[in-house]
Amino acid sequence: MNSSFKIGFISLGCPKNQIDTEIMLKILADGGYEIVSEDIAADVVIINTCAFVESAKQEAIDNILDVAWLKTNGSRRLKGIIVCGCLAQRYKEEVLSELPEIDALVGVFSIGDILAAVRHIEAKNSSKYVSLRPPEGFVLGGERILTTPEYTAYIKIAEGCGNCCSYCVIPSIRGDFNPRAEGEIIKEARELADIGVRELCVVAQDTTRYENLPRLLSELCGIEAIKWIRLLYCHPDRITGELTETIKTNDKILKYIDMPIQHINDQILSSMNRRGNSESIKSAVARLRESIPEMTIRTTVMVGFPGETKEMFGELCEFLEETKFERLGAFAYSAEEGTPAAGFAGQVEKKEKERRQKAVMALQRRIARRQNQKKIGKTIKVLCEGFDEVGEVHYGRSEADAPEIDGKVYFSAKSKIGEGSFVDVKIEKVIDYDLYASIK
Repeated sequence: MNSSFKIGFISLGCPKNQIDTEIMLKILADGGYEIVSEDIAADVVIINTCAFVESAKQEAIDNILDVAWLKTNGSRRLKGIIVCGCLAQRYKEEVLSELPEIDALVGVFSIGDILAAVRHIEAKNSSKYVSLRPPEGFVLGGERILTTPEYTAYIKIAEGCGNCCSYCVIPSIRGDFNPRAEGEIIKEARELADIGVRELCVVAQDTTRYENLPRLLSELCGIEAIKWIRLLYCHPDRITGELTETIKTNDKILKYIDMPIQHINDQILSSMNRRGNSESIKSAVARLRESIPEMTIRTTVMVGFPGETKEMFGELCEFLEETKFERLGAFAYSAEEGTPAAGFAGQVEKKEKERRQKAVMALQRRIARRQNQKKIGKTIKVLCEGFDEVGEVHYGRSEADAPEIDGKVYFSAKSKIGEGSFVDVKIEKVIDYDLYASIK
């Protein structure tokens, strides 16, 4: 095939999706194709999509339509559009029938076929290429080209989810929970360390469902070049004493955990088909904070779930005010086709859901500001991510800040600090979620 054929990529959704994109990038690069950053310079644009909630679906469709317009009106070069990921897997018939500009469809278990999809378009076949393999036989992992900064990477330890929350489409898209072999994970982590990765973010749909997670984390700590190990997407029902002790006693495991609770009202949790109840959530938080006082807990809550009364919403807000999570995200319930919750009575009006979401985030902004103000005068370690030429200040993240979703630490220094370097800074000022500091 023509080695001058150029590929553009748009990756949407979560870090788990981003890893799939990175695997496809490697497959295509090994196949002799050049990856370009501008869509207008590409012969084929690949869009890796998310379809978890309505807003994610809309973002995917908007991106597809933008590239379709470019193909029709703005680029003499663009010859093909490939849609991958969750939207392709979940809405294959609708995508093919309602978006005729698409030339190929590749499902979440078919990313290994991305080379065949590109070659199909390059060969000027008139038919559309479709590969929607089942989860059975899907091989987890694979070599990849990182799209994160060279010092940070995500590592996926499992695919799919078996929790079957009543609002969630993930099991129907990505199948049941399917863990990777521990040896494969360790091998990949060593390879990432060899190319300069210093921060490893451990992800899955439900990370704490991984059997012997404490042992896996301990093994990862043995990789000398890895300095930070961050845990994301942990179910509160599986925050065991053993896991807590592993986090506490290993310096490389950051005292940070992402633990979505979704709600605190028992009736709502039961309707959501969440494991555990309000007491188990409170116990998990207490266990972490009693054992590791410096622990940063990030959580996610859902507002406007069917049947959520004003009193139930008030109970959630009261719990958040009392618990004071250091990091929190809130999203409004989205009724997704094919989920049990979409048919539940007591659906909350859109405007009310949006009002509740804004109220929670306003509450969290106040909590975060108060929590951050306690850090003034303290010295913390920061992973430098770059230098802001306009503000003439360095910026980075502390161990309390995950990539993309949390705040930044801005700091002054007498000399230039390299990206990926660890430095100790003294906190001087707080502005909402961000900290301002200087080199110690």
